[in-house]
Amino acid sequence: MRNLYNILYTVAAAVLLAGCGADSAMKKGDKFFALGEYYDAAAQYKKAYAQTPTKERAQRGQRALKMADCYRLINNTQRAIAAYNNVVRYKQQDSLTQFRLGQQLMKTGDYRGAEKAFQAAIDSLTGTDSPYLTLAREQLKAAKAAPALKHEGSKYTVKREDLFNSRRADFSPMLTGDAGDQLYFTSTRNQAQGDELSGITGTKPADIFFAQKDDKGKWGKPQTIDSELNSAFDEGVCCFSPDGKTMYLTICKTDPDYPRYATIATAKRSDASWSKPSDLIISRDTLSTYAHPAVSPDGLWLYFVSDMPGGKGGYDLWRAELTTSGIGTVENLGEPINTPGDEMFPTFRPNGDLYFSSNGHGGLGGLDIIIAKPKQETQQPTPYPSQREERLDTSNREYQEGNPYSGSTLQQGNQAPLPLGGVGGGLPVGGGSAGSAWTLDHPGFPLNSQGDDFGMTFDGLHNRGYFSSNRGDARGWDHIYSFEKPEMLLTVKGWVYEMDGYELPAGQVYMVGNDGTNVKLSVKGDGSFTQEINTGVDYVFLGTCKGYLNHKEELRVDTATVSNEYVLQFPLADISAPVLIENIFYDFDKATLRPESATALDQLVKLLNDNPHVTIELSAHTDYKGSDQYNERLSQRRAESVVNYLIDHGIAADRLTPKGYGEGKPKTIKRKVAERYPFLKVGDVLTEEFILALPEEQQDSCNQLNRRTEFIVLRTTYGMFDEQGKLKSPPQPQAETGNGEATKDDED
Repeated sequence: MRNLYNILYTVAAAVLLAGCGADSAMKKGDKFFALGEYYDAAAQYKKAYAQTPTKERAQRGQRALKMADCYRLINNTQRAIAAYNNVVRYKQQDSLTQFRLGQQLMKTGDYRGAEKAFQAAIDSLTGTDSPYLTLAREQLKAAKAAPALKHEGSKYTVKREDLFNSRRADFSPMLTGDAGDQLYFTSTRNQAQGDELSGITGTKPADIFFAQKDDKGKWGKPQTIDSELNSAFDEGVCCFSPDGKTMYLTICKTDPDYPRYATIATAKRSDASWSKPSDLIISRDTLSTYAHPAVSPDGLWLYFVSDMPGGKGGYDLWRAELTTSGIGTVENLGEPINTPGDEMFPTFRPNGDLYFSSNGHGGLGGLDIIIAKPKQETQQPTPYPSQREERLDTSNREYQEGNPYSGSTLQQGNQAPLPLGGVGGGLPVGGGSAGSAWTLDHPGFPLNSQGDDFGMTFDGLHNRGYFSSNRGDARGWDHIYSFEKPEMLLTVKGWVYEMDGYELPAGQVYMVGNDGTNVKLSVKGDGSFTQEINTGVDYVFLGTCKGYLNHKEELRVDTATVSNEYVLQFPLADISAPVLIENIFYDFDKATLRPESATALDQLVKLLNDNPHVTIELSAHTDYKGSDQYNERLSQRRAESVVNYLIDHGIAADRLTPKGYGEGKPKTIKRKVAERYPFLKVGDVLTEEFILALPEEQQDSCNQLNRRTEFIVLRTTYGMFDEQGKLKSPPQPQAETGNGEATKDDED
């Protein structure tokens, strides 16, 4: 009998201790969950579930539900499905259990099972005003359509790029560099900074890494970034300003006592090094998430993801105006882009198409990539409401649960599609961006899959590049893929550079077409730009740069059946220094222009026609051989020959001043000439004394450099004023808005 009592006592004590252990694990799990540390929370909930007796069915079901939500939020899809099934088995499902289960089944390609789950969710939610009812209906349609959509396929080809991938998560690639020869991406690989594992994912906190192409165009292995850009916190999901000098990135700092909200920061590039990130204040609302930055192709707007009030529900796409004084207007993109679900990872193709990922637009499962093309204006977007009380309204608790961005908005890909966050309601929003609406397109399989597909980046204007996906990864970790879709593409590539000099990265090109095209194109660091064009359009391109004369080019492509790139040159003349006119030839010891000079002279005629308010001095120079008087007379006649040619071709005589300097103004060496002649250095002046000190062969080269024809700008106001000294075409007063302020277009 005593042995029986001992056994019963031992069992009772074990049950009591197990119950205490389970309760302790639940408390720890709840704390981790509140901080967004879903990996650690899942471990505690699993421990509590295992220690809960099977006969306590209700309690096991409730703990399975918490465990399921954690697995969902860290993208452990199979474990999430098993846990949700246990919730259903123990009859502890709430109104969202079947909806969440359906989402997870979609991510495994089990569309029949997802149909049943979504129908059960609809039955449970019918009669309520829950936004999940709308989502469940859309997801049911998607589950029914997914098999046919996948079977239909598309012209996209997709390849996993293992050179960039590790044994952890690698996602959100972004191409940059003048030639698109640098690839930045986010990774939780072992080389990331910090010694501790993240309680959110169970891996190291994410860092930004990059890969570089070599001279042969081959990608090198990913490298760490040796600067203060990365830290022991989460950094990632970055983009770049059009000039490549500013990086916008997502950062999530840890705090042991408070939930974590992702923020957007900027880093500046100096030479090859990135600065320490600085916070970008988009709003004073510190209870919302700001993540996934993307700069519009014109550099005027920053697109991002947020759950701030005033949205459609879940995570929405917003945009903020980038001004010289900081962040300006903040707008929600509205319908049709935003849904009651989650819209994230915005990025732009250089042609202006907006790509983003969503779980609210149907598709094949998880996050699907959606293409938004701008169309004509329909209604204005609504600015972000400033009322703080909207953010503090927590009456709709469905919107508050399980927000991975409250822990780290950085683990987006690695953490499953983000659940609905933020507060319902808010001000109504308009459709589209900057007064435009959008047409949406689903690019199909295999660009999209049953997993999460997101984070696009493009190789120039071509429909190819890289993206990230967790398709086929049992752990839910993301990997980088390449994609390409063949298409006919007509582009113009231009080069803006100093005449007789180097590239002008500060230049701009204005592009106007008779189809209504009117855009301003910034050039890259190498002075180049690339722009898509259409057939049957007359285009005019005007290259400009402060301190230089304009250069105009025209282009028309009547028909095309294959892709082609048209190259235009924009040599700009410096208005403050002599400009060499190359390939001007005279008969020996005479002032007669040779026929082969016509090409260069015709370019000069064009330059003067493109800049009608400019007057120039046209100068000719000789070497030191011969007497000073003879060289001056010869150079004067040669300068007059060029001026006469210009007059004969329509240039007004009073815009031209011929001047022969003989040997009186020897050439001063610039960098481009110094690179061509290694025995010369920048700043050398080719005087007779300098030349005679050189070997004979080098003397001949210097004498040839001195024999030249140049021009220098004298005035830039020719013909602009009348006889009374007034401007002939004064600027028109700016149009005013209803509040008396000048419109932005007029300011531009």
